[in-house]
Amino acid sequence: MAQANFITIGHLSRRTGVAVSALRFYEEKGLLHPLRTGGNQRRFLKSDIRRVSFVLIAQKLGLGLAEIEEQLAKLPEGRNPTLADWQKISRAMREQIDDKIRLLNRTRNQLDQCIGCGCLSLQKCQLYNKDDQLGLKGPGPRAVLD
Repeated sequence: MAQANFITIGHLSRRTGVAVSALRFYEEKGLLHPLRTGGNQRRFLKSDIRRVSFVLIAQKLGLGLAEIEEQLAKLPEGRNPTLADWQKISRAMREQIDDKIRLLNRTRNQLDQCIGCGCLSLQKCQLYNKDDQLGLKGPGPRAVLD
């Protein structure tokens, strides 16, 4: 294996800001697939810096590890992903990200008003959700989640 293409777990940790223990956890969950040296040391592709960065961003977006693993499984093993590889993941996630953006916008715009939870405690709720009409659509904050 050409050493120039590989980095140690410590280097990966420093470059991504992710603790070594978390990198081992990601490996255990199948998000990373390091190679092992003859001395059983982990060696990561330099492109794993982007994989870990993707995991950090996806987690900030609220994606679970199973969803992240599903996307990362689409990347090639043993070689650096190409621009086309990353674009494939981007396109697959775009709708999900757009849905989250819409939810965040709706929450931001609605949070100081009636959110349709049925508490009817705000003066505006009596106007927007009189007699808890939104409750007929189901439980929870209907004005935000619908």
